[in-house]
Amino acid sequence: MKVLCIGHTSWDMTVPVDDYPAENSKYRFSEKYSSGGGPASNAAYVLGKWGVDTVIATNVGSDDYGTKIKKEFQDVRVNTDYIETSYDKDTSFSFIMVNKKNGLRTVFNVATEHPPLKKYNYEFVPDIILTDGHDYGASQNAITKFPEAITIIDAGRVTQELLELCKYIKYIVCSKGFAETVTGLKFDYTKPQSLVNIYNKLQNKYPNSTIVVTLEEHGAMYQAGNQIKIMPGLKVNAIDTTGAGDIFHGAFTYGIANGFDMEKTIMLANIAGGLSVQKMGSRLSVPSLSEVLDYYAKKMGGSVSSQPQSGSQPQVQVQPQTQVQAQNPTEQVNNPVDPNTNVNQ
Repeated sequence: MKVLCIGHTSWDMTVPVDDYPAENSKYRFSEKYSSGGGPASNAAYVLGKWGVDTVIATNVGSDDYGTKIKKEFQDVRVNTDYIETSYDKDTSFSFIMVNKKNGLRTVFNVATEHPPLKKYNYEFVPDIILTDGHDYGASQNAITKFPEAITIIDAGRVTQELLELCKYIKYIVCSKGFAETVTGLKFDYTKPQSLVNIYNKLQNKYPNSTIVVTLEEHGAMYQAGNQIKIMPGLKVNAIDTTGAGDIFHGAFTYGIANGFDMEKTIMLANIAGGLSVQKMGSRLSVPSLSEVLDYYAKKMGGSVSSQPQSGSQPQVQVQPQTQVQAQNPTEQVNNPVDPNTNVNQ
């Protein structure tokens, strides 16, 4: 399987801090972590590191950061032939402060603009196209040119162009913020019906797509067969959450490329993202494939399959300890002992 990744690239500098800096102060940092970044680019790095035949289409500047980014990709055997170099715009740069107390980060991205790709001619046919929506023209062109390719989008932000792209995407893997903005609804984990409502509203908006919503520390929401489920995230001590979502998308794409069912795919993606937050930096924290598979084998058991059950309405499985009757009398909300336990009607 050959995967084409289209989207944003940056050079990230991550600095751990004890507290958010006060205004009009000076700070000296002795610890820093530097690597390439960007949603589709980080996913491409994951795929290359995990042995998938991967091509990255992105834009960098003719500076040291651009050179370093290309080398990083080449080190994991990602094809860099479709990286375009801008001679009038610098490589996008991100300064990231990570709170040592909770692993949360604040990102300052420095870029006057993100130059679009100019070359749309590919000398290969991709089996999968992964886009982060930053380059609408290149993404739409590839989707149109390769109609047989499986399409995946990292929908982390809301723009009109990204919303338009989603109409043509097989797998919409979106953030919690994206889901709330698009639906106009808010997640309330004490009211499971709110999750049902958000998921159903997204599905109604994009009826031809398979939708996955990443819920940060709460895991990921998806539909398997006739059930809307939440796959819980790993319980880990987060050191740095930077890039965890991108790594999730890369691992998700790996699962699709290997023909895994939805539950196994999301399990692996959750594991990859969960392991990554235990280290500093984005690409610096990408776990090896063997680490992820070993964790899966030890903690999650064997392969997981999900087959649609005909004649039923979707259900949702979440964490609350009570069973709640949803607005639709055929929908219920359950707390399984095992995240893979099915709820039968």
